[in-house]
Amino acid sequence: MNKISVYIIAYNEAEKVTATIESAQWADEIVLVDSWSTDGTPEIAARLGAKVVQVDFKGFGDLRNQALAACTHDWIFSLDADERCTPEVRAEICAITQDPSALDAYWVPRRNFFMGRWIKHSGWYPNYRQPQLFRKGRMRYDLKPVHEGFVLDSNQPVGHLKNAIWQFPFKNMSEVMHKANRYSSLGAEKIKHKKLSMGTALSHGSWSFLKHYFFKLGFLDGWPGFVIALGNFEGTFYRYVKAIEAQKGAEWQAPKQAKASSPGSD
Repeated sequence: MNKISVYIIAYNEAEKVTATIESAQWADEIVLVDSWSTDGTPEIAARLGAKVVQVDFKGFGDLRNQALAACTHDWIFSLDADERCTPEVRAEICAITQDPSALDAYWVPRRNFFMGRWIKHSGWYPNYRQPQLFRKGRMRYDLKPVHEGFVLDSNQPVGHLKNAIWQFPFKNMSEVMHKANRYSSLGAEKIKHKKLSMGTALSHGSWSFLKHYFFKLGFLDGWPGFVIALGNFEGTFYRYVKAIEAQKGAEWQAPKQAKASSPGSD
């Protein structure tokens, strides 16, 4: 009988990690890959029976590859700390992993809850990241610091689960802004070698808003859809501005010695 490892990556997720682990306790192994949380996350996970592995954060691609190395069973199910496995997904996973004709990897749809409602549009449903169910040794991640991709070591196509896991991405607006700040900093590293301008930043940010609010029908999600689109504008815009800042270096820094006259004075 094939066994299943569930891995969870986390950093300071004490308020969320209990529900995540409890939703996966049907698995044969739960591995929490932590990056030295200070809020008790690893202690909570250990009390719930998870194997805790500490990994220095060098980007999400590296973090996920370290998680794969820590998993010991035939199949791996990736579950983030803000996600919950539903009974329907559990049943589907168990059926797939015991099927000799199963594919090597599967996309798992995610249903997102935000600002008091389930989001049906905005690019958030059905919402996929990398394939989240796969045979051990058949998939790995690239080393991008954020929005990491995957490399499939298989000639088979990627399948799709029918049922969705639940995702609770943000507790409040402070978390929305914190994530936008963190991800824009990580994303800036990927593009700082390109030729950029403030016009580039504005155009990419504006396109991100239009894409999520109009083309992905975010306006049908009411105010949450507007907030999602606006958040995508800010995250994209500041990613480019931070990359420009990195290119400018000292040019954007404060003068080392203040001049006697104030700026603009004669």
